[in-house]
Amino acid sequence: MLSVLRNRTYRHLFTAQVIALVGTGLATVALSLLAYDLAGANASAVLGTALAIKMAAYVGIALVVGAFADRIPRRALLVAMDLTRAGVALALPFVDRTWQIYVLIFLLQSASAAFTPTFQATIPEVLPAERDYTRALSMSRLAYDLESLLSPALAAGLLTLISYNWLFAGTTVGFLASAALVVSAVLPKPAPVERSGGVRARAAFGTRLFWATPRLRALLALDLAVAAAGALVFVNTVVLVRDHLHRSAGAVSIALGAYGLGSLAAALPLPRLLDRARDRSVMLPAAFALPVILGLVAVVTAGPPTGWTWPLLLAAWVAIGAACSAVLTPSGRLIRRSTTTTDLPAAFAAQFSLSHGCWLLTYPLAGWLAAGAGLPVTAAVLGVIALAGATAAAVSWPARDPARLTHVHADLPAGHPHLADARRSPAGWLHGHEYVIDPQHRRWPKRGPMTVS
Repeated sequence: MLSVLRNRTYRHLFTAQVIALVGTGLATVALSLLAYDLAGANASAVLGTALAIKMAAYVGIALVVGAFADRIPRRALLVAMDLTRAGVALALPFVDRTWQIYVLIFLLQSASAAFTPTFQATIPEVLPAERDYTRALSMSRLAYDLESLLSPALAAGLLTLISYNWLFAGTTVGFLASAALVVSAVLPKPAPVERSGGVRARAAFGTRLFWATPRLRALLALDLAVAAAGALVFVNTVVLVRDHLHRSAGAVSIALGAYGLGSLAAALPLPRLLDRARDRSVMLPAAFALPVILGLVAVVTAGPPTGWTWPLLLAAWVAIGAACSAVLTPSGRLIRRSTTTTDLPAAFAAQFSLSHGCWLLTYPLAGWLAAGAGLPVTAAVLGVIALAGATAAAVSWPARDPARLTHVHADLPAGHPHLADARRSPAGWLHGHEYVIDPQHRRWPKRGPMTVS
Protein backbone atom coordinates (compact mmCIF):
# COMPACT_ATOMS: atom_id res chain seq x y z
CA MET A 1 0.00 0.00 0.00
CA LEU A 2 2.81 2.42 0.87
CA SER A 3 4.28 2.09 -2.62
CA VAL A 4 2.10 4.99 -3.86
CA LEU A 5 4.10 7.34 -1.62
CA ARG A 6 6.97 7.03 -4.09
CA ASN A 7 5.02 9.44 -6.27
CA ARG A 8 6.28 12.85 -5.11
CA THR A 9 3.09 14.74 -5.91
CA TYR A 10 0.87 12.24 -4.15
CA ARG A 11 3.24 12.07 -1.20
CA HIS A 12 2.98 15.84 -0.72
CA LEU A 13 -0.81 15.80 -1.11
CA PHE A 14 -1.26 12.88 1.28
CA THR A 15 0.97 14.53 3.87
CA ALA A 16 -1.04 17.73 3.49
CA GLN A 17 -4.23 15.76 4.06
CA VAL A 18 -2.87 14.08 7.20
CA ILE A 19 -1.63 17.34 8.71
CA ALA A 20 -4.91 19.12 7.97
CA LEU A 21 -6.87 16.23 9.50
CA VAL A 22 -4.84 16.39 12.71
CA GLY A 23 -5.46 20.12 12.88
CA THR A 24 -9.17 19.56 12.36
CA GLY A 25 -9.21 16.95 15.14
CA LEU A 26 -7.59 19.40 17.56
CA ALA A 27 -10.14 22.04 16.58
CA THR A 28 -13.01 19.62 17.28
CA VAL A 29 -11.86 19.12 20.87
CA ALA A 30 -11.16 22.82 21.37
CA LEU A 31 -14.54 23.81 19.92
CA SER A 32 -16.34 21.53 22.40
CA LEU A 33 -14.52 23.20 25.29
CA LEU A 34 -15.16 26.66 23.86
CA ALA A 35 -18.88 25.90 23.54
CA TYR A 36 -18.95 24.74 27.16
CA ASP A 37 -17.27 27.95 28.33
CA LEU A 38 -19.80 30.08 26.45
CA ALA A 39 -22.99 28.06 26.95
CA GLY A 40 -22.41 25.82 29.96
CA ALA A 41 -25.19 23.25 30.18
CA ASN A 42 -26.43 24.35 26.73
CA ALA A 43 -23.14 23.37 25.09
CA SER A 44 -24.79 20.34 23.45
CA ALA A 45 -27.33 22.61 21.76
CA VAL A 46 -24.54 24.87 20.52
CA LEU A 47 -22.56 21.94 19.14
CA GLY A 48 -25.68 20.40 17.63
CA THR A 49 -26.43 23.64 15.80
CA ALA A 50 -22.81 23.88 14.67
CA LEU A 51 -23.02 20.32 13.32
CA ALA A 52 -26.21 21.17 11.42
CA ILE A 53 -24.50 24.25 9.96
CA LYS A 54 -21.56 22.06 8.95
CA MET A 55 -23.80 19.62 7.08
CA ALA A 56 -25.81 22.42 5.45
CA ALA A 57 -22.57 23.98 4.18
CA TYR A 58 -21.38 20.62 2.88
CA VAL A 59 -24.65 19.97 1.05
CA GLY A 60 -25.04 23.43 -0.49
CA ILE A 61 -21.53 24.77 -1.06
CA ALA A 62 -19.95 21.67 -2.63
CA LEU A 63 -22.27 21.66 -5.64
CA VAL A 64 -21.73 25.38 -6.30
CA VAL A 65 -17.95 25.04 -6.07
CA GLY A 66 -18.11 22.00 -8.34
CA ALA A 67 -19.63 24.25 -11.01
CA PHE A 68 -16.56 26.50 -10.96
CA ALA A 69 -13.78 24.07 -10.03
CA ASP A 70 -12.82 23.36 -13.63
CA ARG A 71 -12.30 27.10 -14.26
CA ILE A 72 -9.97 27.75 -11.32
CA PRO A 73 -6.41 26.40 -11.10
CA ARG A 74 -6.52 23.43 -8.75
CA ARG A 75 -3.53 24.45 -6.69
CA ALA A 76 -4.80 28.00 -6.26
CA LEU A 77 -8.19 26.77 -5.09
CA LEU A 78 -6.74 24.25 -2.63
CA VAL A 79 -4.29 26.76 -1.16
CA ALA A 80 -6.96 29.47 -0.88
CA MET A 81 -9.25 27.11 1.03
CA ASP A 82 -6.43 26.07 3.37
CA LEU A 83 -5.62 29.72 4.07
CA THR A 84 -9.29 30.46 4.68
CA ARG A 85 -9.52 27.60 7.17
CA ALA A 86 -6.33 28.77 8.88
CA GLY A 87 -7.77 32.27 9.23
CA VAL A 88 -11.00 30.98 10.76
CA ALA A 89 -9.13 28.74 13.21
CA LEU A 90 -7.01 31.71 14.23
CA ALA A 91 -10.14 33.76 14.94
CA LEU A 92 -11.95 31.12 17.03
CA PRO A 93 -10.06 31.76 20.33
CA PHE A 94 -11.35 35.35 20.31
CA VAL A 95 -15.03 34.35 20.11
CA ASP A 96 -17.22 35.53 23.00
CA ARG A 97 -20.72 34.98 21.55
CA THR A 98 -22.34 31.79 20.33
CA TRP A 99 -23.51 33.41 17.07
CA GLN A 100 -19.87 34.10 16.26
CA ILE A 101 -19.18 30.37 16.53
CA TYR A 102 -21.94 29.70 14.00
CA VAL A 103 -20.60 32.25 11.50
CA LEU A 104 -17.02 31.00 11.77
CA ILE A 105 -18.08 27.34 11.55
CA PHE A 106 -20.03 28.11 8.38
CA LEU A 107 -16.95 29.76 6.84
CA LEU A 108 -14.68 26.92 7.96
CA GLN A 109 -16.95 24.17 6.64
CA SER A 110 -17.68 26.05 3.40
CA ALA A 111 -13.93 26.11 2.77
CA SER A 112 -13.76 22.38 3.56
CA ALA A 113 -16.69 21.75 1.19
CA ALA A 114 -14.64 23.39 -1.56
CA PHE A 115 -11.32 21.81 -0.61
CA THR A 116 -12.27 18.15 -0.12
CA PRO A 117 -14.00 17.36 -3.47
CA THR A 118 -11.29 19.24 -5.37
CA PHE A 119 -8.61 17.28 -3.51
CA GLN A 120 -10.44 14.00 -4.19
CA ALA A 121 -10.76 14.81 -7.90
CA THR A 122 -7.01 15.52 -8.14
CA ILE A 123 -5.81 12.15 -6.81
CA PRO A 124 -7.02 9.96 -9.74
CA GLU A 125 -5.22 12.34 -12.11
CA VAL A 126 -2.01 12.10 -10.09
CA LEU A 127 -2.32 8.28 -9.90
CA PRO A 128 -4.03 7.21 -13.15
CA ALA A 129 -3.31 3.46 -12.71
CA GLU A 130 -6.28 1.79 -11.01
CA ARG A 131 -4.04 -0.32 -8.77
CA ASP A 132 -2.27 2.79 -7.44
CA TYR A 133 -5.53 4.72 -7.08
CA THR A 134 -7.08 1.89 -5.07
CA ARG A 135 -4.17 2.01 -2.67
CA ALA A 136 -4.49 5.78 -2.42
CA LEU A 137 -8.16 5.38 -1.46
CA SER A 138 -7.22 2.98 1.32
CA MET A 139 -4.47 5.35 2.48
CA SER A 140 -7.03 8.14 2.65
CA ARG A 141 -9.41 5.93 4.65
CA LEU A 142 -6.58 5.06 7.03
CA ALA A 143 -5.77 8.76 7.46
CA TYR A 144 -9.35 9.53 8.48
CA ASP A 145 -9.49 6.58 10.86
CA LEU A 146 -6.14 7.33 12.49
CA GLU A 147 -7.17 10.97 12.93
CA SER A 148 -10.33 9.92 14.75
CA LEU A 149 -8.26 7.71 17.05
CA LEU A 150 -5.14 9.81 17.61
CA SER A 151 -6.32 13.44 17.55
CA PRO A 152 -8.36 13.17 20.78
CA ALA A 153 -5.40 11.51 22.51
CA LEU A 154 -3.03 14.19 21.22
CA ALA A 155 -5.42 16.91 22.35
CA ALA A 156 -5.72 15.32 25.80
CA GLY A 157 -1.93 15.25 26.13
CA LEU A 158 -1.56 18.86 25.02
CA LEU A 159 -4.27 20.05 27.40
CA THR A 160 -2.13 18.92 30.33
CA LEU A 161 0.42 21.53 29.24
CA ILE A 162 -1.57 24.33 27.58
CA SER A 163 -5.08 25.83 27.55
CA TYR A 164 -7.56 24.71 24.91
CA ASN A 165 -7.27 28.03 23.04
CA TRP A 166 -3.78 27.01 21.98
CA LEU A 167 -5.27 23.99 20.22
CA PHE A 168 -6.75 26.40 17.68
CA ALA A 169 -3.20 27.63 17.06
CA GLY A 170 -2.23 24.04 16.29
CA THR A 171 -5.12 23.86 13.84
CA THR A 172 -3.92 27.04 12.14
CA VAL A 173 -0.40 25.67 11.81
CA GLY A 174 -1.81 22.46 10.34
CA PHE A 175 -3.74 24.28 7.61
CA LEU A 176 -0.76 26.52 6.81
CA ALA A 177 1.49 23.46 6.52
CA SER A 178 -1.10 21.82 4.27
CA ALA A 179 -1.12 24.90 2.03
CA ALA A 180 2.69 24.87 1.84
CA LEU A 181 2.73 21.21 0.82
CA VAL A 182 0.11 21.82 -1.88
CA VAL A 183 2.20 24.72 -3.22
CA SER A 184 5.23 22.41 -3.40
CA ALA A 185 3.35 19.82 -5.47
CA VAL A 186 3.09 19.95 -9.26
CA LEU A 187 -0.56 19.22 -10.01
CA PRO A 188 -1.86 18.05 -13.38
CA LYS A 189 -3.78 20.65 -15.36
CA PRO A 190 -7.11 19.21 -16.54
CA ALA A 191 -8.53 20.15 -19.91
CA PRO A 192 -11.27 22.79 -19.75
CA VAL A 193 -14.85 21.56 -19.68
CA GLU A 194 -17.00 22.63 -22.60
CA ARG A 195 -20.60 22.58 -21.37
CA SER A 196 -23.46 24.89 -22.22
CA GLY A 197 -25.66 26.47 -19.58
CA GLY A 198 -25.17 28.82 -16.69
CA VAL A 199 -23.96 28.27 -13.14
CA ARG A 200 -27.17 26.46 -12.17
CA ALA A 201 -26.80 23.99 -15.04
CA ARG A 202 -23.14 23.33 -14.22
CA ALA A 203 -23.94 22.88 -10.53
CA ALA A 204 -26.73 20.44 -11.42
CA PHE A 205 -24.55 18.35 -13.74
CA GLY A 206 -22.96 16.31 -10.96
CA THR A 207 -26.36 15.50 -9.47
CA ARG A 208 -27.70 14.51 -12.89
CA LEU A 209 -24.62 12.34 -13.40
CA PHE A 210 -25.43 10.41 -10.22
CA TRP A 211 -29.09 10.04 -11.15
CA ALA A 212 -28.38 8.90 -14.72
CA THR A 213 -25.60 6.39 -13.91
CA PRO A 214 -26.84 3.12 -12.32
CA ARG A 215 -23.71 2.41 -10.30
CA LEU A 216 -23.67 5.99 -8.96
CA ARG A 217 -27.35 5.77 -8.00
CA ALA A 218 -26.34 2.65 -6.11
CA LEU A 219 -23.47 4.53 -4.47
CA LEU A 220 -25.88 7.17 -3.18
CA ALA A 221 -28.10 4.44 -1.72
CA LEU A 222 -25.03 2.89 -0.10
CA ASP A 223 -24.15 6.29 1.39
CA LEU A 224 -27.59 6.30 3.00
CA ALA A 225 -26.97 2.87 4.53
CA VAL A 226 -23.62 4.03 5.92
CA ALA A 227 -25.16 7.26 7.27
CA ALA A 228 -27.86 5.28 9.08
CA ALA A 229 -25.34 3.05 10.82
CA GLY A 230 -22.85 5.86 11.41
CA ALA A 231 -25.50 8.09 12.98
CA LEU A 232 -26.22 5.43 15.59
CA VAL A 233 -22.52 5.35 16.47
CA PHE A 234 -21.75 9.07 16.49
CA VAL A 235 -25.01 10.36 17.97
CA ASN A 236 -26.06 7.61 20.38
CA THR A 237 -22.82 6.11 21.72
CA VAL A 238 -22.61 8.55 24.63
CA VAL A 239 -26.22 7.90 25.68
CA LEU A 240 -25.89 4.14 25.26
CA VAL A 241 -22.65 3.94 27.25
CA ARG A 242 -23.45 6.47 29.97
CA ASP A 243 -27.20 6.02 30.54
CA HIS A 244 -27.93 2.46 29.43
CA LEU A 245 -24.71 0.75 30.52
CA HIS A 246 -23.85 3.25 33.31
CA ARG A 247 -20.19 3.30 32.38
CA SER A 248 -17.62 6.08 32.70
CA ALA A 249 -16.89 8.88 30.23
CA GLY A 250 -13.72 7.05 29.26
CA ALA A 251 -15.83 4.13 28.03
CA VAL A 252 -17.35 6.46 25.42
CA SER A 253 -13.89 6.95 23.91
CA ILE A 254 -13.30 3.19 24.00
CA ALA A 255 -16.55 2.54 22.13
CA LEU A 256 -15.79 5.17 19.47
CA GLY A 257 -12.27 3.77 19.24
CA ALA A 258 -13.76 0.32 18.54
CA TYR A 259 -15.57 1.79 15.52
CA GLY A 260 -12.30 3.31 14.27
CA LEU A 261 -10.46 0.05 14.88
CA GLY A 262 -12.98 -1.84 12.75
CA SER A 263 -12.62 0.68 9.96
CA LEU A 264 -8.83 0.37 10.07
CA ALA A 265 -8.99 -3.41 10.08
CA ALA A 266 -11.10 -3.38 6.91
CA ALA A 267 -9.13 -0.67 5.08
CA LEU A 268 -5.79 -2.47 5.34
CA PRO A 269 -6.64 -5.60 3.29
CA LEU A 270 -9.03 -3.86 0.88
CA PRO A 271 -6.45 -2.99 -1.83
CA ARG A 272 -5.50 -6.64 -2.31
CA LEU A 273 -9.12 -7.73 -2.14
CA LEU A 274 -10.16 -5.17 -4.77
CA ASP A 275 -7.36 -6.40 -7.03
CA ARG A 276 -9.21 -9.73 -7.24
CA ALA A 277 -12.86 -8.85 -6.62
CA ARG A 278 -15.29 -6.43 -8.22
CA ASP A 279 -16.37 -3.34 -6.30
CA ARG A 280 -19.99 -4.54 -6.29
CA SER A 281 -19.13 -7.89 -4.70
CA VAL A 282 -17.32 -6.09 -1.85
CA MET A 283 -19.60 -3.11 -1.24
CA LEU A 284 -23.04 -4.77 -1.35
CA PRO A 285 -22.36 -7.56 1.19
CA ALA A 286 -20.87 -4.97 3.55
CA ALA A 287 -23.95 -2.77 3.14
CA PHE A 288 -26.32 -5.68 3.84
CA ALA A 289 -24.32 -6.48 6.99
CA LEU A 290 -25.21 -3.06 8.45
CA PRO A 291 -28.97 -3.64 9.02
CA VAL A 292 -28.18 -7.05 10.54
CA ILE A 293 -25.79 -5.44 13.04
CA LEU A 294 -28.25 -2.64 13.84
CA GLY A 295 -30.97 -5.22 14.40
CA LEU A 296 -28.74 -7.03 16.88
CA VAL A 297 -28.05 -3.74 18.67
CA ALA A 298 -31.81 -3.18 18.94
CA VAL A 299 -32.23 -6.62 20.53
CA VAL A 300 -29.28 -6.19 22.91
CA THR A 301 -30.44 -2.76 24.13
CA ALA A 302 -34.09 -3.79 24.53
CA GLY A 303 -33.45 -5.48 27.88
CA PRO A 304 -31.48 -4.57 31.01
CA PRO A 305 -27.70 -4.64 30.61
CA THR A 306 -25.86 -7.84 31.47
CA GLY A 307 -22.23 -8.80 31.65
CA TRP A 308 -22.31 -9.52 27.93
CA THR A 309 -23.82 -6.20 26.83
CA TRP A 310 -20.59 -4.18 26.89
CA PRO A 311 -18.43 -6.64 24.88
CA LEU A 312 -21.33 -7.16 22.45
CA LEU A 313 -21.58 -3.39 21.95
CA LEU A 314 -17.85 -3.14 21.27
CA ALA A 315 -18.05 -6.02 18.80
CA ALA A 316 -21.00 -4.35 17.05
CA TRP A 317 -19.13 -1.05 16.77
CA VAL A 318 -16.06 -2.83 15.33
CA ALA A 319 -18.31 -4.59 12.80
CA ILE A 320 -20.07 -1.33 11.83
CA GLY A 321 -16.70 0.38 11.34
CA ALA A 322 -15.44 -2.47 9.15
CA ALA A 323 -18.61 -2.59 7.04
CA CYS A 324 -18.70 1.18 6.56
CA SER A 325 -15.05 1.18 5.50
CA ALA A 326 -15.70 -1.61 2.98
CA VAL A 327 -18.50 0.48 1.47
CA LEU A 328 -16.78 3.87 1.49
CA THR A 329 -13.22 3.01 0.44
CA PRO A 330 -13.99 1.84 -3.14
CA SER A 331 -16.43 4.71 -3.81
CA GLY A 332 -13.78 6.84 -5.52
CA ARG A 333 -13.19 4.01 -8.01
CA LEU A 334 -16.85 4.08 -9.00
CA ILE A 335 -16.81 7.82 -9.50
CA ARG A 336 -13.62 7.74 -11.59
CA ARG A 337 -15.04 4.91 -13.69
CA SER A 338 -18.29 6.80 -14.27
CA THR A 339 -17.09 10.16 -15.57
CA THR A 340 -14.54 11.86 -17.79
CA THR A 341 -11.39 13.33 -16.29
CA THR A 342 -12.60 16.87 -16.86
CA ASP A 343 -15.86 16.17 -15.02
CA LEU A 344 -14.19 14.63 -11.96
CA PRO A 345 -14.48 17.82 -9.82
CA ALA A 346 -18.21 18.05 -10.49
CA ALA A 347 -18.69 14.33 -9.78
CA PHE A 348 -16.79 14.39 -6.50
CA ALA A 349 -18.55 17.60 -5.48
CA ALA A 350 -21.91 15.95 -6.12
CA GLN A 351 -20.92 12.85 -4.13
CA PHE A 352 -19.66 15.02 -1.27
CA SER A 353 -22.88 17.03 -1.21
CA LEU A 354 -25.35 14.15 -1.69
CA SER A 355 -23.64 11.85 0.83
CA HIS A 356 -23.67 14.56 3.47
CA GLY A 357 -27.33 15.10 2.66
CA CYS A 358 -27.82 11.52 3.89
CA TRP A 359 -26.05 12.40 7.14
CA LEU A 360 -28.17 15.55 7.45
CA LEU A 361 -31.18 13.22 7.46
CA THR A 362 -29.89 10.51 9.80
CA TYR A 363 -28.09 12.66 12.40
CA PRO A 364 -31.20 14.46 13.72
CA LEU A 365 -33.32 11.34 13.26
CA ALA A 366 -30.98 9.35 15.50
CA GLY A 367 -31.07 12.07 18.15
CA TRP A 368 -34.84 12.66 18.11
CA LEU A 369 -35.71 8.96 18.12
CA ALA A 370 -33.35 8.20 20.99
CA ALA A 371 -34.84 11.02 23.06
CA GLY A 372 -38.46 10.19 22.27
CA ALA A 373 -38.65 6.45 21.65
CA GLY A 374 -35.49 4.96 23.17
CA LEU A 375 -32.39 3.24 21.86
CA PRO A 376 -33.95 -0.08 20.70
CA VAL A 377 -36.46 1.73 18.47
CA THR A 378 -33.71 4.04 17.19
CA ALA A 379 -31.46 1.12 16.22
CA ALA A 380 -34.39 -0.68 14.59
CA VAL A 381 -35.52 2.33 12.53
CA LEU A 382 -31.96 3.11 11.42
CA GLY A 383 -31.58 -0.58 10.55
CA VAL A 384 -34.65 -0.38 8.32
CA ILE A 385 -33.16 2.69 6.59
CA ALA A 386 -29.85 0.86 6.11
CA LEU A 387 -31.70 -2.15 4.68
CA ALA A 388 -33.64 0.11 2.30
CA GLY A 389 -30.38 1.71 1.14
CA ALA A 390 -28.62 -1.62 0.60
CA THR A 391 -31.64 -3.04 -1.25
CA ALA A 392 -31.95 0.03 -3.48
CA ALA A 393 -28.24 -0.25 -4.30
CA ALA A 394 -28.58 -3.93 -5.23
CA VAL A 395 -31.54 -3.15 -7.50
CA SER A 396 -29.92 -0.10 -9.13
CA TRP A 397 -26.49 -1.66 -9.73
CA PRO A 398 -26.59 -4.36 -12.44
CA ALA A 399 -24.73 -7.54 -11.57
CA ARG A 400 -23.16 -7.33 -15.01
CA ASP A 401 -21.76 -3.81 -15.23
CA PRO A 402 -19.24 -3.55 -18.09
CA ALA A 403 -17.44 -0.29 -18.70
CA ARG A 404 -17.84 -0.63 -22.49
CA LEU A 405 -21.41 -0.33 -23.81
CA THR A 406 -22.80 -0.52 -27.33
CA HIS A 407 -25.24 2.26 -28.19
CA VAL A 408 -26.76 4.26 -31.04
CA HIS A 409 -26.51 7.97 -31.79
CA ALA A 410 -29.54 9.10 -33.77
CA ASP A 411 -29.00 12.88 -33.85
CA LEU A 412 -25.27 13.38 -34.31
CA PRO A 413 -24.40 14.38 -37.89
CA ALA A 414 -22.14 12.32 -40.11
CA GLY A 415 -18.55 13.43 -39.68
CA HIS A 416 -18.97 14.30 -36.01
CA PRO A 417 -15.65 13.58 -34.23
CA HIS A 418 -17.37 11.28 -31.74
CA LEU A 419 -18.52 9.00 -34.59
CA ALA A 420 -15.05 8.20 -35.93
CA ASP A 421 -15.43 4.47 -35.22
CA ALA A 422 -19.23 4.23 -35.68
CA ARG A 423 -21.11 2.38 -38.42
CA ARG A 424 -24.52 2.94 -39.91
CA SER A 425 -27.51 1.01 -38.52
CA PRO A 426 -31.26 1.36 -39.10
CA ALA A 427 -31.57 3.38 -35.89
CA GLY A 428 -28.53 5.61 -36.43
CA TRP A 429 -24.79 5.49 -35.79
CA LEU A 430 -23.80 2.37 -33.84
CA HIS A 431 -20.60 1.98 -31.84
CA GLY A 432 -19.26 1.02 -28.41
CA HIS A 433 -16.80 2.51 -25.93
CA GLU A 434 -16.34 3.12 -22.20
CA TYR A 435 -19.63 4.81 -21.41
CA VAL A 436 -20.14 7.85 -19.17
CA ILE A 437 -22.76 10.59 -19.02
CA ASP A 438 -21.60 13.67 -20.94
CA PRO A 439 -22.98 16.07 -23.59
CA GLN A 440 -23.04 13.26 -26.20
CA HIS A 441 -24.51 10.65 -23.82
CA ARG A 442 -27.37 11.98 -21.72
CA ARG A 443 -29.07 8.67 -20.88
CA TRP A 444 -27.86 5.25 -19.85
CA PRO A 445 -28.24 2.43 -22.39
CA LYS A 446 -30.45 -0.46 -21.37
CA ARG A 447 -29.90 -4.02 -22.49
CA GLY A 448 -28.93 -4.08 -26.14
CA PRO A 449 -28.06 -1.04 -28.26
CA MET A 450 -30.08 2.01 -27.29
CA THR A 451 -30.50 5.45 -28.82
CA VAL A 452 -28.74 7.93 -26.54
CA SER A 453 -28.83 11.16 -28.54
